[in-house]
Amino acid sequence: MKYDIFSNVAPAMPKPSKGTECVSLLLSQASKDMREPLVPMIFPALAAHLSDVKFMYCDNKWHELCGQMGHLIGPSGIGKAQLTHLIEAVMRSFRAHDEEEYRKLTDWQRQVKTRGANKEKPERPEVSFWFPPADLTNPAFIQNAMACEKLGARTQYLNLPEVEMADRMCGGHKQVSQTVRNIYDRQRAGALRATADGVTGNPILRVNITFSSTPDAARTFYRKDLTNGFFSRIPFAYKARGERMGRIPRQGQYGEEFLAQLDEYLERLDSCRGHFVVKPLNLMADLLAKEMAQLADLADDDVLFELSHRSIFAAWKKAATLWIMNDQTWTQSIGEYMRWFCYYDLWSKVRVFGDMFKSGDVASEGGHKTGPQNMLDGLPDTFNEAQLGALRLQMGKDLEGTKNQLYKWVFRKFVTYDPLTGLYTKTDKYRKGAPAPKGKGKIGGIAEL
Repeated sequence: MKYDIFSNVAPAMPKPSKGTECVSLLLSQASKDMREPLVPMIFPALAAHLSDVKFMYCDNKWHELCGQMGHLIGPSGIGKAQLTHLIEAVMRSFRAHDEEEYRKLTDWQRQVKTRGANKEKPERPEVSFWFPPADLTNPAFIQNAMACEKLGARTQYLNLPEVEMADRMCGGHKQVSQTVRNIYDRQRAGALRATADGVTGNPILRVNITFSSTPDAARTFYRKDLTNGFFSRIPFAYKARGERMGRIPRQGQYGEEFLAQLDEYLERLDSCRGHFVVKPLNLMADLLAKEMAQLADLADDDVLFELSHRSIFAAWKKAATLWIMNDQTWTQSIGEYMRWFCYYDLWSKVRVFGDMFKSGDVASEGGHKTGPQNMLDGLPDTFNEAQLGALRLQMGKDLEGTKNQLYKWVFRKFVTYDPLTGLYTKTDKYRKGAPAPKGKGKIGGIAEL
């Protein structure tokens, strides 16, 4: 496998090349230390530009590219605010649209106030905000989702600088889990209820959303949700503090030249319509599914395996967005980024939350080293069953699972077994990764690659 999610060092981002030139552009004004965590975090904003677009996943079902989320985690002062700067550049057209919608509401409110008590009040105009403010309340969120559905099935995008702001948007912390599930699965809000103004609607939640927080705030926020499906639906991007450099990171300016190049990519997203089947995209998803099973076998960890399912799907959506931005053409570089998105998400989860997967306790930021680990890396090149058994006991696992784990390692060709000596030896295959699938092309509204 190409990336090691059990390492203290984040999986290295692939270099942008043919088909992923947009990544170079998006990162061109960010400080060098923040470029890797910003890449996966910008895709919810980019994908919010899409409407009436569906892709067929490996499960043979059609999926919209809305429901994309991301959580940027890093210590205070690490530079998380750079995400907001980049988002504002990407969402300029949404800001312009919303300003016109605000004008309509302001005009309506002025007319209501100037009418006498016995005069008929004008009806509230139908408005939808595509980039609502971060302090959105739950009633306003549902009302806006109704308007977005009625006025074109648009995706609304929210950027919450603090993860706790999700409680206000969802109507309380207990409601966050269900709301995020509905957003991810593009389900209805479940908000049908009687009010003084009549009966509220129950809109489909087409929403993309990003959060930011420190590690401690994130661990507290998800403490009771690590195994209920809510946690696994959110991709994470973790940035550790690093060394004390004594130098303020340099950022660029999102000037006219940058914006002109960016608009070329945004136009491809805004104008894209149709149903697409991108074979290399799904081949990479299948390949990642195999790799994730291998990862889980190396750590003998079911939680890690379950988390990987949605990491693959989230990476698939990002890669589909890249495919559109690359003029609906697949390249090997897009596949490499798709793989990296998946591994980086899992690495971030292991680094920040690994020790909580089973205990459910909140520990200090330095406590994540007790999470899932690659047990084969913890053994010498040649070892016996007893050594693996001792390692399993040291890691809090049962001794009975030793033989089954060795069987899986032999089956996956991570190790070979010598019946004469009773020893296991790591293979060359274990140290190598698999290449990304290749291919390109498109056929009308239905792409077949």
